[in-house]
Amino acid sequence: MARAQKHGVRIEYIQPGKPQQNAYIERYNRTVRGEWLGQYIFETIEEAQEQATEWLWTYNNERPNMAIGGITPAMKLKMAA
Repeated sequence: MARAQKHGVRIEYIQPGKPQQNAYIERYNRTVRGEWLGQYIFETIEEAQEQATEWLWTYNNERPNMAIGGITPAMKLKMAA
């Protein structure tokens, strides 16, 4: 919070019980829980971090996203460059 203030960034929190105020991240969180987090039992933080890294790579590079025309986020980024 201090860093945000130092750089002139105003933080606005969503109201409790109003996830629709930040639907994009709520949708992503649901995807993370359903496709990755809920599928594993982790023994260590390192194991969780490794699985998260692998899932995120797959999410960005192999998994088509229907919201952006059925291509991967990596493909969309390439097209924008």
